[in-house]
Amino acid sequence: MHTFSDKRVMPYTADQMYELVADIESYPKFLPWTAAARIRDRHEEADAVVEIADMMVSFKVFREKFGTRVTMRAQERTIVSEYLDGPFKYLVSKWAFRDVEGGCEVDYHIDFEFKNKILQKTAGVFFTEAQRQIMGAFEKRANALYGWKMP
Repeated sequence: MHTFSDKRVMPYTADQMYELVADIESYPKFLPWTAAARIRDRHEEADAVVEIADMMVSFKVFREKFGTRVTMRAQERTIVSEYLDGPFKYLVSKWAFRDVEGGCEVDYHIDFEFKNKILQKTAGVFFTEAQRQIMGAFEKRANALYGWKMP
């Protein structure tokens, strides 16, 4: 099992960061190790938009496809991804966005485990650094889209 949490204040609105994370099909443009992303279904459920997405991740000699159910609640500014199929035993990621003085607080949490023991061990070696790079990639993407430059 691998778990990672990060909370940062970024100089954007909660709505801007929510929209950036909700744009799954753009992930291959800026997110490390994301080779492809495709929405195979999109529908509304009560107060949420639900997307079923196929993701292709690639790292060194490993290339894996997995499906995920992404539940987006715009009013709450939360996004939860839950594993459907592929190389994981389970995978859950949660994003929450909240306006604060000076921008918005971005709260990110991920918990997963691979079925394959080799992938699980390999992930353990670089997991924490990879998650920091992922959060950093979203921050850089926000800088590019919304015009603020990191110091």
